[in-house]
Amino acid sequence: MFLSQLTVADTIQRIQTPDGSVEFSNVRQATSQTVIYKSQTGEGFVFSDQKPKHGHFEILKYSCYACNPSSKINWHTIKLDFSSYADEVKRYAKKYHVDAALVRAVIHAESAFNKKAISRTGAQGLMQLMPDTAKDLGVDKPFNVEQNIEGGVKYLAELLSLFKGNIRLATAAYNAGPNAVKKYNDIPPYSETKVYVERVSILHQRYQHES
Repeated sequence: MFLSQLTVADTIQRIQTPDGSVEFSNVRQATSQTVIYKSQTGEGFVFSDQKPKHGHFEILKYSCYACNPSSKINWHTIKLDFSSYADEVKRYAKKYHVDAALVRAVIHAESAFNKKAISRTGAQGLMQLMPDTAKDLGVDKPFNVEQNIEGGVKYLAELLSLFKGNIRLATAAYNAGPNAVKKYNDIPPYSETKVYVERVSILHQRYQHES
């Protein structure tokens, strides 16, 4: 299984950048950084890598959309996205026997459905696959929607199997790596991972019940 081939850091670093923002990383050096603009419309929050032309916006610089411990987003009310990549999510959720609502929750938490997303740690695409993980999964085009979703769902399925169907541990491993979860035999005590697991859980329940 490819999980044994993954190299995962067991610590999350808190980094304060020159502009005063705080970032979190589980690698010693970030390979890239993405600036995401969060704005609000009459229909809810909008995430984009393009600076809004009008109105107020917030700049997000975390490794995923749901990983900022100090985020002011209300994950109980944030607008859900049921339409983006619906066919692909359904197809690969069925193929790998993963709840489609969980897949959609992870995509929402990781990239807010931005297929071009690149995190500050180098994770790529909708499901934010790290290059080595993508390679193990057979994903050679991480920004290809089909490949990225299939790879991410396959990885999620492997984590669910590894942690005997425990969704909270599997999603913690998706964020911090399976070795970190094994080390603590629980959700690792990293603030980023703890909020990520909680927010994915909220989104998962909402995608299940609000469809």
